[in-house]
Amino acid sequence: MSDLTTKTIAELRDGFAGGSFSAGEVATDYNAAVAGGRALNAYTVETPELALAAADAADKARSSGDTLGALAGIPLGIKDLFATEGVDTTAGSNILKGFKPQYESTVSGKLKAAGAGMLGKLNMDEFAMGSSNETSAYGPVISPWQRNDGGNVALTPGGSSGGSATAVAAGLAAGVTGTDTGGSIRQPAAFTGICGIKPTYGRCSRWGVIAFASSLDQAGPMAKTVRDCAIMLEVMSGYDKKDSTSLNLPVPRYEAGLSSNLKGKRVGIPREYRIDGVPAEIDALWDKGVEWLRDAGAEPVEISLPHTAHALPTYYIIAPAEASSNLARYDGVRYGLREDGVKTLDDMYAATRAAGFGAEVKRRIMIGTYVLSAGFYDAYFTKAQKVRTLIKRDFTEAFEKCDFILTPTAPSAAFGLKEKMSDPLAMYLNDVFAVPASLAGLPAMSVPGGLDAQGLPLGLHLIGRELDEQGVLNAALAIEERAGFTAKAEKWW
Repeated sequence: MSDLTTKTIAELRDGFAGGSFSAGEVATDYNAAVAGGRALNAYTVETPELALAAADAADKARSSGDTLGALAGIPLGIKDLFATEGVDTTAGSNILKGFKPQYESTVSGKLKAAGAGMLGKLNMDEFAMGSSNETSAYGPVISPWQRNDGGNVALTPGGSSGGSATAVAAGLAAGVTGTDTGGSIRQPAAFTGICGIKPTYGRCSRWGVIAFASSLDQAGPMAKTVRDCAIMLEVMSGYDKKDSTSLNLPVPRYEAGLSSNLKGKRVGIPREYRIDGVPAEIDALWDKGVEWLRDAGAEPVEISLPHTAHALPTYYIIAPAEASSNLARYDGVRYGLREDGVKTLDDMYAATRAAGFGAEVKRRIMIGTYVLSAGFYDAYFTKAQKVRTLIKRDFTEAFEKCDFILTPTAPSAAFGLKEKMSDPLAMYLNDVFAVPASLAGLPAMSVPGGLDAQGLPLGLHLIGRELDEQGVLNAALAIEERAGFTAKAEKWW
C-alpha cells in the first residue's frame, strides 16, 4: 500500500491542489492497489483508464490555473447499483450481466463533474438484498479484517455495500458510493472500521440507481473519516427534477460546518435499544460513546422509541413488497439476460427469472408478492404502513427532547462467511438498529468506536432530525476525535 493510498480524501485534495503530487500519481497508485487486491473480490469491473483520464484532466486544470473541482484528483469506487454510462451495471445479479447503460446516474454524474475518477464498479449483495455480500452473483466480498485468534476465517464486510466497505478499508479506493435501504451503508461501515452516512430520504437523487425499495433507498458516501464523508455528501446531494422524491432544497456546506463542540446539545439514548443477546462489549462501547459525547458538551437524556420492536417485521413487509413491484421489469425482453429455447412468452419470462435471480431475491419477491396479494394486502402491507407511521412519530416525539440519538450500529462485529446464510432470520437481525431510521427517512451515520475482543471493528450509530445531516456529522466528528480509532487491517491479500 503506497503512502498516497493511505491518505484521506481531504489530504489528497489539499496535497494535489498544493502541488505535493499529481493526480496521475494518485490514480496510478490506486489502480495498482485495485489490481493487487483482487483476492478480496471488492470490484466487479475495473476501469483504470477512466481513473487515469480524470486524473489527466485534473493535472491539466491545475497546471493551467483553472478552478479545480471539489474532488479533482480523487479516485472513487462506485457501487454496482449506480448506472454508469458505457460501463457494466448489474446490481450484482446475473439477470443484468452485460448491461451497459447509455446514461449516467445523477449521483455518479455529480461526482465525475466534480473531478473524481472512477476506479471501477463495486461488488454488492444482489439488488442490495443482503447483509453479508454473499448473495452477489460475483461471489462474496471478503473483509480485509481477520480475527486475532489465528484461525484466518474469511469474514463478511457486511452488506449490501460490502464491496464499497472493503474497498475503503483495504485502501482500494479513497472513497466510495453506497446505498442504504435498511442499513446497507451503516452496517458495512461498522464491520470494516470506516465511516458511512445515509442522508435524509430525498437528499441524494435516486435517478439512475437501480431500485430495491423505492420509499427507502437512499445513496450516501463511505470513506475513511467523517470529514471525507462530508466532502463527498456535499457533492452528491442536491435537487434533481428527474427524481420525483428529490428534495428541492439548498445543499448545506457540510465540510465548512463541521464542529465537534456539542455544547448545549442533547443526545437521546433510547431504552428500547438495550436488546437481549447483544454482546456486553457492544453495550460497553455504547456507554463509552455516551461519555465521549458528554465530554464534547452534549447532555445525555433517556428517550423512548416504543415501536422499535416492530421495526424489523415492518421493514421486511414493506421492502419486499416494493421489490416485487420494482423487479417485475426484469423479464428478458429488452436488456440483460434472456433465456431462449422456450415455446411461449410466459415460459421465457419464467425461465429468464429462474436463471437470473438468486435465492434471496426470489425469496423477497415471493414475500412481497404474498403481502400485496388480494387476500393479505390489508393484513400485512396496509398494517405495516400504519406501523411505519407510528415509528416515524416516535422519532418526532423523541426529537422534542434531544437533538440527535446514539445507538450501536450493529448487534455484533463481523461474522464469518457462511455462518448465517442458512438462517435468513438471523441474517435479517443484523439490521435491527439501522432499520428504524430508514423507515423514518432520517439521516444516520456509523463511525468506528473501537475493537472487540477478537480485534474486529465496532461502530457507533448516530441518528438525526430530518435534514440535519450537519448535526449527525458533527456528533460523529466528536466521537471520532475522542475514540481515536486508528486500527487498520493488516495486509494479507
